[in-house]
Amino acid sequence: MRKVDRQRLLKNLIQTHEIERQEDFVKLLQAEDIDVTQATISRDIKEMQLIKVPNADEGYHYSLPPEKKLDVKEKLRRILRDAYITHKQQDYFVVIKALPGNGTAIANLLDQMQLSGVFGTIGGDDTVLVICKSEENAKQFTKFIEDLLK
Repeated sequence: MRKVDRQRLLKNLIQTHEIERQEDFVKLLQAEDIDVTQATISRDIKEMQLIKVPNADEGYHYSLPPEKKLDVKEKLRRILRDAYITHKQQDYFVVIKALPGNGTAIANLLDQMQLSGVFGTIGGDDTVLVICKSEENAKQFTKFIEDLLK
């Protein structure tokens, strides 16, 4: 099972069960025929930044961390400044080239921004394809990217 899928399951388990120990995660996953070790769960807990909060019965259970308000535009600006290589526009499309490993993050941030002229994005390892609603929207998006890079 992929890590992202396993962590999505852990998130769901936290929301539906009061899980007090790492072994509880292992047992619940094994009940779903998912073979996982306590060490793997421990790494997932650390990566997901899970916290323990008090139970009603004086114990503790795992919880998701409080949501942090992220300035998505600022995060996009930082990743572009660190990883940007080039961009090109053709018709309704804009292609952004970045350093390897950054394409999906850039596409995800663009999706989170829900820009009105953007129909959708496709993010690869080092490339993002931005599909705009019109050629004019593509020009506006290109300017938006150029402004972020200033």
